[in-house]
Amino acid sequence: MTGLELFLIALSLSLDALAVSIAGGLAVREGRSRAALKVALYFGVFQALMPVLGWLAGAGLKGLIEDVDHWAAFGLLAFVGLRMIRESFRELKEKSFALDAGTLLVLAVATSLDALAVGLSFALLQVRLLPTVLVIGGVTCLVCFAGFLGGGRLGARFGPRVEAAGGLILIGIGLKILLSHLAVQ
Repeated sequence: MTGLELFLIALSLSLDALAVSIAGGLAVREGRSRAALKVALYFGVFQALMPVLGWLAGAGLKGLIEDVDHWAAFGLLAFVGLRMIRESFRELKEKSFALDAGTLLVLAVATSLDALAVGLSFALLQVRLLPTVLVIGGVTCLVCFAGFLGGGRLGARFGPRVEAAGGLILIGIGLKILLSHLAVQ
């Protein structure tokens, strides 16, 4: 996987959390920088943790599905991408939240489930895990911090389109993986 592909995957995975961060930014008026950092850290840590869990599960399954791993990677990335596109049609207001630890924990897990599936595909593709999850977590942290602070302006104008674009990017990367493996066979 190239550095650009990794960055695009990280960016795509961060877009669910970005949408939630934007919604939070719309609601919070005081202590915005501290709140933005809190939200960014929750989402960044979970976006980095979930691919590790997916990778561990995928490493156990690798021997069983090695002959179809490219189809599995494509299927997982396409599923996640289509889900992101579908979610982009939901109202941004439906993604609002409070800043207490319990709510942030639930939202961080919910928005990082896509990363769990992508982590499974990483195991099938033998991706180096540590640098990959550091990039995913770091990009998510930065995107969510900026999204929270710019919530009002960004959410009203681009929110749903950004998430749909992320879904299309994941589908495109999955298709590239599939086609490159089929071309070799």
